[in-house]
Amino acid sequence: MTHTPSAADRIRMHLDRVAQLRQQARSAGLERAVEDIKRLQAQRFRATYADVLQHPTYAPATHFFLDELYGVHDFAQRDAQFARIAGALERLFPEAVAQLAVDLAETHALTEVLDHAMATHWLPQDAALPPGVRYIRAWRLTGERAARARQLEVVQHMGLELQRLTRMRPLRLALRMMRNPARAAGLDALQHFLESGFDAFASMRDARPFLDTISTREAHWIGLFFDEQEDAASQALSAELARSTRTTA
Repeated sequence: MTHTPSAADRIRMHLDRVAQLRQQARSAGLERAVEDIKRLQAQRFRATYADVLQHPTYAPATHFFLDELYGVHDFAQRDAQFARIAGALERLFPEAVAQLAVDLAETHALTEVLDHAMATHWLPQDAALPPGVRYIRAWRLTGERAARARQLEVVQHMGLELQRLTRMRPLRLALRMMRNPARAAGLDALQHFLESGFDAFASMRDARPFLDTISTREAHWIGLFFDEQEDAASQALSAELARSTRTTA
């Protein structure tokens, strides 16, 4: 009989993969390259979603995605907390909450796998090249179009689940009541993530327009990075990065 991994098993599997990649990056001298990739991506996101970041309804959810999923942060503490309570999360919360944690872990792992692979192609390139050119070349050498599509699919599912869960008032109240126990148990980073997500999506009556915007814009960039001529793709990316600099100046 085939064993179906539990939510806790899947969470631990994804987070173990992330931990392995961190160790490999340290051993291979890739940490700086991975940070460069993440920083450039965060810069592109700020430009692509500059209008949404200013939207009174969608700004909190946009900040949540950019900071908690794709931010240039060390998520090791949060990952360790997630792994530590994965079993309890599955036992104590509704199935949808456990699946939300699985989505987070999978998105996190997919991002780290792709960023690590890109870093291996980023590092050997001439550092004098424009960042946009280096990024496009690293992206294409990495490939993994299906993984990019899966990444976007999981983010969409996560957003819809967050919207659904925020409508469960008893669940939101229980989450707020966990603050002090979570702090005492050393789970403050995990508590912050959960509350940030709930608060961000609770402010939206309907998350679909927001999620559709993400899907449309990211599908555009994925297609451009894979399919356009290198010069055209790198110029488009460079222009977007420059727009981010002007926006944050």
